Amino acid sequence: MSIPQLGGGPIEQVSQLAEYMAEGEKPKADWRIGTEHEKFGYCTDSLNPLPYDGPRSIRAMLEGLRDRFGWAPVLEQDKIIGLTQNGANVSLEPGGQLELSGAPMETLHQVRAELDQHLLEVAAVAEGIGAGFVGLGAAPIWTHEQMPMMPKGRYRLMTDYMSKVGTLGTQMMYRTCTVQVNLDFASEADMVQKLRVSLALQPVATALFANSPFLEGKPNGFKSWRSRIWRDLDAARTGLLPFAFEDGMGYQRYVDYVLDVPMYFVYRDGKYIDALGQSFRDFLNGKLPALPGEVPTLSDWADHMTTVFPEARVKKFLEMRGADAGDRAHLMALPALWTGLLYDQSALDAAWDLVKGWDAETREALRVAASKQALQAEVGDLRMIDLAREVVEIARGGLVARAGLSPEGDESAYLEVLAESAATGWVPADVLLERYHGEWDGDLTRIYSAMCY
Repeated sequence: MSIPQLGGGPIEQVSQLAEYMAEGEKPKADWRIGTEHEKFGYCTDSLNPLPYDGPRSIRAMLEGLRDRFGWAPVLEQDKIIGLTQNGANVSLEPGGQLELSGAPMETLHQVRAELDQHLLEVAAVAEGIGAGFVGLGAAPIWTHEQMPMMPKGRYRLMTDYMSKVGTLGTQMMYRTCTVQVNLDFASEADMVQKLRVSLALQPVATALFANSPFLEGKPNGFKSWRSRIWRDLDAARTGLLPFAFEDGMGYQRYVDYVLDVPMYFVYRDGKYIDALGQSFRDFLNGKLPALPGEVPTLSDWADHMTTVFPEARVKKFLEMRGADAGDRAHLMALPALWTGLLYDQSALDAAWDLVKGWDAETREALRVAASKQALQAEVGDLRMIDLAREVVEIARGGLVARAGLSPEGDESAYLEVLAESAATGWVPADVLLERYHGEWDGDLTRIYSAMCY
């Protein structure tokens, strides 16, 4: 989850909120790729999750990355809660999941180099303290009571609120991991087309990357339990945004949506002030109960934008949020898929042609089916495996069209792991389930060594 945002000074006119989003517009030559992924840390002997404090801990990991590899620390209330270096940052999810938010890169080859270096550094520090990190969409064995809480004020507030809306919010916070990619847009119209394609095709990504079939030591009946969690978290701030497909969609319509989402907090002087359930509209009018008489800044708006969790999110860029975390190949395949689909106009148009006839009910039915059945899902006459094959091929064409961007050339090789899934119908969850019922003989503790980076 996000660190405090730096958006700007006082909001004097409501029009500044849409203008803030429009400031993200970039010419195609300046489009970049920013990849984020989360991973679970564990003790290699006990297989318990890493606590925040102690010689074998999340704090020890962050301090090791700082001391051995030159990362600069990020502190909250004198506790290290993140790191920054060369435009990238390492941050903590509520249950200690370690997240890399990569620097904006021109090519997927650069993304791969950054990922390889990060995983090398993490493995080096982890080995020295008897820890490991795994790439899975949901914690396979740990109960909620086993999960530590990281020392971030934002998470304490969110934990309280999540217990009042939906039923699975704290599972999302403490026991899931995702991989996502952040991509640019050139104009309002370009943002709208990309957002619509991204929302419609998130179920296909969910299916291809499904990697969370276990919960509390046994199969949970879903290929992506992480995706299932997001359907029962907080209806006010999640989902596939049906309004995005309506006439008149643009920056202002997205602003109206975010304004209607209840607030979590306001960040002041290094502390999170409880604003749970309060209205940003009231804040604009100086009537926020948490800060009476005070009006928000653009930094407050930027923070509030990070508390909406649709399957694809708009800030000054687009975020694809529908995939489970996975192994190294899948961590690269996710940015490859969306870069191929969205950064070539012919590919983007082909993807829109594929989905433009779907209504809101079809899109939601695909989302539900993807979480349970992955590539075996069917909705009406739509077969997920057929959609996956077509989507991967469209993305491949988009990446081939980018071949001249880098001396390393064609980026489409990063899609091979997805092409194999689309050909066979098997996704990471299917492989894990086969091993669980086969060679592992029901011993799920073996998943840690099998999935360790």
